[in-house]
Amino acid sequence: MNRMPALFVSHGAPTLVLDDVPARAFLARVGGEIGRPTAIVVVSAHYEAPIVRVDRSASPRTIHDIGGFAPALYEIQYPAPGDPTLAEEIVALVRGAGLAAEADTGWGLDHGAWVPLSLMYPDAGIPVVAVSIDPAAGPAHHRTLGAALAPLRERGVLVVGSGSFTHNLHEIPRPFRNIDTPAPDWVHEFAEWASSAIVDGRQDDLLDYRRRAPHGVRNHPTEEHFLPLFVALGAGGGGAGRRLHDSTTFAVLRMDAYAFG
Repeated sequence: MNRMPALFVSHGAPTLVLDDVPARAFLARVGGEIGRPTAIVVVSAHYEAPIVRVDRSASPRTIHDIGGFAPALYEIQYPAPGDPTLAEEIVALVRGAGLAAEADTGWGLDHGAWVPLSLMYPDAGIPVVAVSIDPAAGPAHHRTLGAALAPLRERGVLVVGSGSFTHNLHEIPRPFRNIDTPAPDWVHEFAEWASSAIVDGRQDDLLDYRRRAPHGVRNHPTEEHFLPLFVALGAGGGGAGRRLHDSTTFAVLRMDAYAFG
């Protein structure tokens, strides 16, 4: 059984599953490159809770937590099975790391989960367990959460943090059809700083990115889309990461992806 890496991927706009852009092409090939896991633990920016919640549904529903898009997007289903036994194990691991956790049957797979997974593993045959983030808890909390998940990788479980490397929707240039607008300097400078910190293993800088990174708060006015990165970092063992992909959509959404461990 192969040990799996931990991944951070940027899921971008929900239309990523339909758009002909480099980030979609990357996600469509990366599953084949890393191999087929025994199960997937996905930590999405869109599954928020004040404590760690773990979806133990046997058949997680596909959640279309989006509005204003073409009808074709709402027809997409990702009917992957769940894994209640793995979910309960995750609850125990997270509690063992000193974090409050509980099983949940009221969620499923939001677009932060089904958008990248439907490209990475389109057959939907791999069990998927969703784990929540807490937007108020900060990077260190999420690194601890990731570290609790790290032992699962030895059994071929793929841990995926799904967010966005930059995410300021208020500054997307209008009209939205300009998906290939280049990134402005303030997006590029943050992304390259963060990439350098990841590749060099500068965890203290990353944990304090809101103060230390150029334009940190402007790129992440709220933290929920960057926090899955810290889950992947912790699940990968806390060392340096490797950049797998970088591109931009809608000028302000950097679509970078990283592997840890």
